Amino acid sequence: MASLPLSAGSAPVSSSEANVTPRESKVQELPAIDGGWQAWRFCAAGFLIEVMIWGLEFSYGIFQDYYTSHPPFSSASPVTIAAVGTTSIAVQYCETILLSLFFERYPDLLKASVWVGLVLAFASLLLASFAKQIWQLVLLQGVIFGASGALMYYPILVLLPQWFVQRRGLATGIIFSGSGIGGFRWTLRICAFAVLVVAGIGVLGMKPRLPTPTFQRGQRRPRFIPPQLQFIKTPLFWALGVSTVLQALSFFSVSLYIAPFVNLIASPLYASVALSLFNSSGVVGQIVIGHLCDRLPYAWIMFTCTLGSGIAVFVLWGFAHTLPPIFVFSVIFGGLMGGFNSVGPIAASDCAGNKPEQSSLVWACSFFLKGIAAVVGPLVSGILYDAGRSSGHRIDTRYGAFGFGQVEIFVGVCAMATSVMSIVVAIARRRVRA
Repeated sequence: MASLPLSAGSAPVSSSEANVTPRESKVQELPAIDGGWQAWRFCAAGFLIEVMIWGLEFSYGIFQDYYTSHPPFSSASPVTIAAVGTTSIAVQYCETILLSLFFERYPDLLKASVWVGLVLAFASLLLASFAKQIWQLVLLQGVIFGASGALMYYPILVLLPQWFVQRRGLATGIIFSGSGIGGFRWTLRICAFAVLVVAGIGVLGMKPRLPTPTFQRGQRRPRFIPPQLQFIKTPLFWALGVSTVLQALSFFSVSLYIAPFVNLIASPLYASVALSLFNSSGVVGQIVIGHLCDRLPYAWIMFTCTLGSGIAVFVLWGFAHTLPPIFVFSVIFGGLMGGFNSVGPIAASDCAGNKPEQSSLVWACSFFLKGIAAVVGPLVSGILYDAGRSSGHRIDTRYGAFGFGQVEIFVGVCAMATSVMSIVVAIARRRVRA
């Protein structure tokens, strides 16, 4: 192509400007970090995806209550019905570590995977609305929806550190708060189309800040597993991992059993109110706690959240026989334990240390551990509840009405144990920075 002549008012091109490579030129044109409309567009896109993926999964208690009391699934085992929700959450959490390793080698496929996830999420919910047997729900609303949700959600973990540094906690809180917003066949069909439209808008805004690496045919790609994973050897990583497991054991037990508990006190309408309070409090909690994480040591925020949650379990839920105490518990526990999740990206960056590119892998490892706990926690709680119910507990029992006493003790102990581990996290973090 012929070069254009300089106009009369044009300045001469310096030698340094003439030697700028195409990649350097792209870096110079990068959007602003921690602000600007493109950064907040990404934040809004992540929020929309969070609403339709995690918001739907964290509201499974309403589906569970309907499935157990209406045909064609009312004859199925309550444990199997509960497994639909826990399977979806567990698959999504555990899949992130596999996606992290895959996209380490194929980063250029990240955008395409989001569209694949969107189509699968829509199809799985739509087909689930025609399900006649419980195994079909486990497969469609559980496994496939969970897997598709991970495909849509994982880019948030990767791209968030590109867009936000100083305001990462606030951005995380805003995105994560979407999880609290959120005849059954048409409910699933409406949800399917809502996922397609709302999450589709989010997918359109899910753009990287940095140029995506491209690879020519025959060019060597990065390894699936990075050669140096120093964070695995640090006490901070393992202290955070144990804290994540304990917190998830507590949180997911409450998220699934708060509605059935309230349903034994009053009508299903109030069970929906309690779950709505639980989730909406998480919206506020995640934004507020995310903002605080940008300004205060996250270990002590973890400690405050989990200690307050543990006290709420033992005092409010344990002695609850009427609606007001359980509503207050839903607000406190939902806000504190729900807000705990906003600590994740800040802690992941801390663990990655001088290798910030591995922060998404650290976060994925945390999700994997949380996925295991999301299955184990409700499973243990279900066993404890069956044992308590069979022992003949009534509503007039002073502590642990309706046989929920052992469940409440399990949840409270896990929350308190997390607060203890938060102190260990603070000590390990201080040693890393020393």
